[in-house]
Amino acid sequence: RLILARDLIDEVIKGDPSTGSGQSYEITHVVKGQEMLDLGMHYQPLFTFLPTDKDAHYLVPGDFVSTEEGTGIVHIAPAFGAEDMEVGQEHDLPVLQTVNERGEFIDAVTPWRGVFVKQADPQITEELKNRGLLYDSGIYTHTYPFCWRCDSPLLYYARSTWFIETTRLKDQLLDNNDKINWVPDHIKHGRFGNWLENNVDWALGRERYWGTPLPIWVCDKCADMVMVSGVRELEERAGRPLDDLDLHRPYVDEVLLNCEKCDGKMHRVPELIDVWFDSGAMPVAQWHYPFENQEVFEEQFPADFICEAVDQTRGWFYSLHAESTLLFGEPCFLNCVCLGLILDEKGEKMSKSKGNVVDPWSVLDVHGADALRWYLYTASQPGESRRFSVDLVGEVVRKFLLTLWNTYSFFVTYANIDAFGPTTSEEVPVAERPALDRWVLTELHALVRHVDKSLANYDVTGAARPIQDFVDDLSNWYVRRSRRRFWKSAQDTDKAAAYQTLYEALVTLSKLMAPFMPFTSEAMYQNLVRAVDADAPASVHLADFPMYNAALIDETLSFHTRLTMGVASLGHAARNKAQIKVRQPLVAALVKTRTPAEQKALEALADQLKEELNVKELRFVDAEDLVDYEVKPVHAKLGPKYGALLPQVAEALADLPADAVVRRVEAGEPVEVHADGETLHLLPEEIQVDTVDKAGFAVAEDGGMVVGIETELTEELIREGLAREVVRRVQSLRKDADFELDDRIRTYFRASEGLASVLAEHADYIAEETLTDDFVEGVPPAGVTSGRFDIDTETITLGVERVS
Repeated sequence: RLILARDLIDEVIKGDPSTGSGQSYEITHVVKGQEMLDLGMHYQPLFTFLPTDKDAHYLVPGDFVSTEEGTGIVHIAPAFGAEDMEVGQEHDLPVLQTVNERGEFIDAVTPWRGVFVKQADPQITEELKNRGLLYDSGIYTHTYPFCWRCDSPLLYYARSTWFIETTRLKDQLLDNNDKINWVPDHIKHGRFGNWLENNVDWALGRERYWGTPLPIWVCDKCADMVMVSGVRELEERAGRPLDDLDLHRPYVDEVLLNCEKCDGKMHRVPELIDVWFDSGAMPVAQWHYPFENQEVFEEQFPADFICEAVDQTRGWFYSLHAESTLLFGEPCFLNCVCLGLILDEKGEKMSKSKGNVVDPWSVLDVHGADALRWYLYTASQPGESRRFSVDLVGEVVRKFLLTLWNTYSFFVTYANIDAFGPTTSEEVPVAERPALDRWVLTELHALVRHVDKSLANYDVTGAARPIQDFVDDLSNWYVRRSRRRFWKSAQDTDKAAAYQTLYEALVTLSKLMAPFMPFTSEAMYQNLVRAVDADAPASVHLADFPMYNAALIDETLSFHTRLTMGVASLGHAARNKAQIKVRQPLVAALVKTRTPAEQKALEALADQLKEELNVKELRFVDAEDLVDYEVKPVHAKLGPKYGALLPQVAEALADLPADAVVRRVEAGEPVEVHADGETLHLLPEEIQVDTVDKAGFAVAEDGGMVVGIETELTEELIREGLAREVVRRVQSLRKDADFELDDRIRTYFRASEGLASVLAEHADYIAEETLTDDFVEGVPPAGVTSGRFDIDTETITLGVERVS
């Protein structure tokens, strides 16, 4: 006869015991668990090696028992499980320990005395089977703790020890938690707050060979106890100096104290202190407080900031918080950044046994410490897990570090050519600089403001990511749009403004990045600042953190430029759609804006947009000038709504002027149609609008902004495009020849008829772009860097040599 949860019958019943096959059983009674409890149902124990005078073998409820596994009834052993102990304490059950500290059965367990409990499992199973008490046995897989050193199975084991009654201060622990700024903030009332809400007394004692001793001595005669406060009191009670004493166990155990209540000797209790207590004592221990440095401690406490992984909510974070609350009644730290776990590149937890642990030196040797740091700051928000691998850190190098370093190198290269320094030219007032300069200074000072605010709030990721975005804009918009200003030979105000603007941006970046990328920022600072100003702070890490200038932040200019960049992106998309290279000049770009304000903004920066898209003209048009519209019903919405009437609705919609329908849809207004004598109102989301580029245009659209390019090429535009292609080939040869950027050259050429005429027509342009002093028609001489190129249907052989 078996008693088990009804839901588990088919899981538990193995078949008819008499035949060994089939599932044969009869349910004789069905009772609720509460009825069994009300009956006070008892049971006979399987073994009685340690009999008890208490009535200890009866049914009790437990919320850790389920009907998802097992039988619905669980045997508890308070000495060998945390939940079991809780139930045992609740019902005042005896704690019977039939296992010694070595994990072996004690002598009272006569059949298996001295046998390690796991090795005795088969013998116990056989004993129960022989006694007719075993219905079924088997092996099942479940999680189990093993020693991380020797991989032996571990046992839960009840021990008597010393506790700190932290439950008495639960409310104060919670109140102090409210004073802390947690990053991420959900930790405060989530993981950490829940831990405090369910706080249990702190088990302080540990049984180890070496460590910090529990400073309690007990008299061997009268059992009086004393807790020693420090070495001085220990010496007084011991009656001798202890100058050379190692305060750790086992050495401190040799110190015997004189009992003040009798003539007995006091011995230290054998327990050590939980090492987490040591970690929580760090704020006082680092100053040897309260024995000295009281003023310094009071100045430094509580800490402004601590940081560790999120699993420390039950470790270091808690020990700091609990001890500070116990000792001082206030929090130990004011801000705490919790870091998520670091996973492998597939998102799995790293483990030596899995072989997916990343050796940090494999990353540092390849990409350096700064790339590693930057990846960890920007990969995800604090508290979230983050994937990690050599390749993922490599993305930081490719997407950010190389962009930053190339921008820095660009500046250094041309500054050296022009002998530019921060004091070599009169500073151009910001108000007199071009819009491109004023924009990058706007973004720079807005960045400083944002980074400073984010760091003040301990938002490291929120501070770092915008730096990366700024560097991308600095390189791919400002420097790209300003290249000619640095290339040109004239030393005018425009060139000085470009140098001064980029110099300020790079120096400010080096200071902004110093907390994040200490080595890269230092290298930039030493070359940009210290190399030209010996009186400047010796290191970027000794320089003041940047302060933003609100007067230089022009939100309107920022909006205008961002809009221009977005339109340029759509223009490039249109070029790609038409498969026309950017080097090929076009007649015009046409833009349909969403508001008059957007058109005004683009008109103000039209030169930047025309140069970026390589078009001669920028025109503003209606969308109808660029695309034709096709409108049709959304069948998934209108089908269920109108059923058999849907074909007539579609026909009526098609008969309406498409432009008029689109205007109403964009305005969020219903469209009126007539079908089968009825007037119907179609909602905007029930109408699908498709666009088709008009002939002669390639169009890209996003969010209501429409940008098109004229795809027709005149002979003049084609020839200008070919000239740009020639420039590209000459520049490639200059690079192959390892010429300096300011080297003047002689260019040899032999070209097909069409390219020869293009070169003659655009000789001045090609010469200016490539620093060519002399064109020589003919085969390049031996030893000259040269190459043969096919450009469209034309061919050209080019050679370049440095002019002495």
